[in-house]
Amino acid sequence: MDTSAAPGALVLGVVIALIGTVFVSFGAQYQHRGVAKVEQITGRTASAGLNLAHLLRLLLRPSWLAGAVLLLVAFACQLGALAFAPLTVVQPVSAVSLVITTVLTARATGRPPTRGSLVSLAACLSGIAAFVTVAALFATDRAMNTTEALTVLAVLGVAAVVFVVLWLVLRRTPARVLLYILAGGTLYGFVAIMAKLALARLRAGDLGWLTWTCVAVLAAAALLGGYFVQTAYSSGPPDLVVAGLTVIDPMVAVLVGLLILGEGAAVPVWGLVVFAVAGTVAVWGVVSLTRTHPQVAVGRAPDQDAEG
Repeated sequence: MDTSAAPGALVLGVVIALIGTVFVSFGAQYQHRGVAKVEQITGRTASAGLNLAHLLRLLLRPSWLAGAVLLLVAFACQLGALAFAPLTVVQPVSAVSLVITTVLTARATGRPPTRGSLVSLAACLSGIAAFVTVAALFATDRAMNTTEALTVLAVLGVAAVVFVVLWLVLRRTPARVLLYILAGGTLYGFVAIMAKLALARLRAGDLGWLTWTCVAVLAAAALLGGYFVQTAYSSGPPDLVVAGLTVIDPMVAVLVGLLILGEGAAVPVWGLVVFAVAGTVAVWGVVSLTRTHPQVAVGRAPDQDAEG
């Protein structure tokens, strides 16, 4: 049975999600720094994919490990937020991390955002803001039944296979950075969905096979998505990566919530139109940012030696 999220619970979920965005922003900066340092040490770029040597050295970098801890805290905040509010509200709030990351990146590199990149960032933020507004007004929170859970698992499996194939084909082309961002954002969106499902079933005392399947798939999707995100840090600056993630991740969650979970049953036709227009604007912002970002325009920033 559908139940609208209580106003108090909705606000609490949004607040927890906002706190998580701070950890996401700093975690992205530290992990980007760690990837750059490992590339410098090994003398090999990871833009076509992290190899075993890269992965092993990342585990020894203080900056990368600090970033990993911060992102784990951010994930815990996300889980806490999902306990109080629907996916369609919690996921878009992550767009706030884009603002924080942009400021941090500008300070770290000494390159302020260009006018074109500011327009692109504004498109990302305005698109996601429209998502949040409509979702907060009409979204409902409901339990996922077995059929819906199996449908989500099947869609996730297909998406993972498609992204791996595309990676094998495109990893040495200029399109790779968009691929990494799209793949990471999509998989992270499904991670949030799996986390919400697993938490709901565990809280209900359900320890059946489906619950543990969701936990296992969650872990696998998080690892694969994390691989794409770490590789993206080698192909673009952290705020570009975060921009893509904060657009693609919530869109995936919203679409799954609307199309499979029925969280948008109460959304009127004009609200669906807003979703479509806002999504188009936000995606355009990400694509435009790959061309207008100051670090992309002048080439990759010098590696940062500070381990902070």
